[in-house]
Amino acid sequence: MDNEKQSVIIGSPRATAQVWLPDNLILAGPIGTPLEAYFRAFGLIDERLIVAGIINGEIRELTYRITSDSEVEPVTLHSSDGMRIYRRSLSLLLVAAAHELFPEAQVYVDHSLPFGGYFCTVDGRPNFQPEELAEIEARMREIVASDDAITKERLPLTDATALYQERGDLGKVRLLEHRRKPYLVMYRLRQTSGYFHGYMVPSTRYLRWFALRHYPPGFVIQFPQKEAPTGPLEYMDHPRLAAVFREYRRWLQLMDVQDVAALNDAILSGRIQEVVLVAEALHEGRIAAIAQEIARQKQIKLVLIAGPSSSGKTTFSKRLAIQLLAAGVRPFTMAMDNYFLNRADTPRDHMGDYDFESLEALDLKLFNQHLVQLMDGKEIGLPVYNFQTGRRETGRQARLLPDQVILAEGIHGLNPALVPYVPSQSIMRIYVSALTQLNLDQHNRVPTTDTRLIRRIVRDATHRGYNAADTIARWEKVRHGEKSYIFPYQEHADVMFNSALVYDLAALKPLAEPLLLQIEPGTRERVEAKRLLALLRWFEPCPARLVPDNSILREFIGRSILHEFEP
Repeated sequence: MDNEKQSVIIGSPRATAQVWLPDNLILAGPIGTPLEAYFRAFGLIDERLIVAGIINGEIRELTYRITSDSEVEPVTLHSSDGMRIYRRSLSLLLVAAAHELFPEAQVYVDHSLPFGGYFCTVDGRPNFQPEELAEIEARMREIVASDDAITKERLPLTDATALYQERGDLGKVRLLEHRRKPYLVMYRLRQTSGYFHGYMVPSTRYLRWFALRHYPPGFVIQFPQKEAPTGPLEYMDHPRLAAVFREYRRWLQLMDVQDVAALNDAILSGRIQEVVLVAEALHEGRIAAIAQEIARQKQIKLVLIAGPSSSGKTTFSKRLAIQLLAAGVRPFTMAMDNYFLNRADTPRDHMGDYDFESLEALDLKLFNQHLVQLMDGKEIGLPVYNFQTGRRETGRQARLLPDQVILAEGIHGLNPALVPYVPSQSIMRIYVSALTQLNLDQHNRVPTTDTRLIRRIVRDATHRGYNAADTIARWEKVRHGEKSYIFPYQEHADVMFNSALVYDLAALKPLAEPLLLQIEPGTRERVEAKRLLALLRWFEPCPARLVPDNSILREFIGRSILHEFEP
């Protein structure tokens, strides 16, 4: 006890604060020093591509001032959070450069592209021509080279509203009418300022990797991917995907709901029931058209359906089956999961875990053999995979009738290597994804991935017994599988179906918010939850009772009339 007393002394306030990094590196600096200064003093910014930090469980910008000892995890361009910050800051750089050269132009950041880019449009003047885009890109690089500061200011909501009113940005004024917080954070770069949903880098020197490309009726700003943040920017045209986005834009115009403010107005005015019914009718019409095309092409005997997680593939498949029946075609469903190899023969991933998402996890030889036999009118014994024992078992006998078409859903449906022995003219490939295009405003997108993640959080809690933290923790692995096995093949689809609904997030909000709020503070999952909660706060809630019982949305919120329907 005496020794313990002797080891305790009267202390005095320290003038420094320590930053503890995950690799046991401890940095110290004067109290109030910005986080960026800690990293820059040791050359870590460029070495590790750091754009922000998670400080004591909260994501913070590099301008955040350290006032006490803190545990800090760097946020780099190799992470989803880091790339979101980079892309958001790059959007501000684009808007600022375009405004300096073409002050009459209003740049709209419309939707994402799978190779790493945003499709953008221009209002107030004709679309930028290639030589004009070259000017804008050159100005952007000049601003990067001059390392101009990106600053932020917290304005009272009334002042921010008055500012946008003065600018004539009535869409932003209508959006701010639904904001609950009494302030708005505005970011400024040179002579351009505006609201951007989320954090930014502190200056333009961080924004070195980008390119502009002419892409009528707009243009594309390319940015790197987190897998290779400083690598070459690869461009791949996706005309079918672009056509789907154009179709959805027409749908939004038809419903007179072209941004979140308009959706909120529809909810509060009581017009939301009309919006819901029209959105569902557009879905049904598109599904019916696909069924009619299958019925018309008599040579089609196999319909392969694929898409990323939480796109509503199961409900789409069942609604397609119903429309096929209405068109005089009887669907014959085959579950690809029943063709898994026995667990002992399943390939493993780089972590040593079973890789059930790999194409090689399926018994491709047996699957193709059965497909060919069915199309030849032969009887087969369908397998059934026992997920508890990890072995394939023998199921029922089956034969394809002359008026039947095989429907098979699975992540590899668009990969030509799935069915190398089936004649291509006998196959229709359908890509299903929730390609959200309802944005907050002209500069703030609602990411497609966020819509799917929120769908999955609600579905996992409703049907699978997982909490929101579990779902978020698994999401990066899910995304890795999509990027490896689905997205590279999406342009192989004969048909694309956009399963997004204009009222998606408004209907999911009352169910998702309580789940996200339950996530334990201080965890990485909580960081993601706070980001999603901030997004959902922009939406007014839509009553679940308005969602039709056969809607794709019912797959996630429950009470679908199709739950027990087996075609």
